[in-house]
Amino acid sequence: MATRVLITDDALFMRTMLKNILLHNGYEVVGEAANGRESVELYQTLRPDVVTMDITMPEMDGIAAVKEIRKKDPSAKIIMCTAMGQKSMVLEAVAAGAKDFLVKPFKPEKVLEAVQKLAN
Repeated sequence: MATRVLITDDALFMRTMLKNILLHNGYEVVGEAANGRESVELYQTLRPDVVTMDITMPEMDGIAAVKEIRKKDPSAKIIMCTAMGQKSMVLEAVAAGAKDFLVKPFKPEKVLEAVQKLAN
């Protein structure tokens, strides 16, 4: 069965880019969220295997969303997506429970490597 992924990013083009990379490599994209609050709600409904989570978003940022999701499901597998130069935020996200991180702009091989690592 294909690994089920929830994509969270406030930028539609970033969600589309990730979705295309994942779909073309046999993953199932079960949902897309434009902010952390949506991601928390969708996580509870969809129960994806892996979540990609942007750090900087309106309403609820990625770090707060990671904390909320992990509160409800301590085994949640979340990959943070960050722009260059956000190292302190990545460390905070990992401390909050993120399992890995990706740097934008996305390199398809890095996306696949991170999702594959958590899918197992």
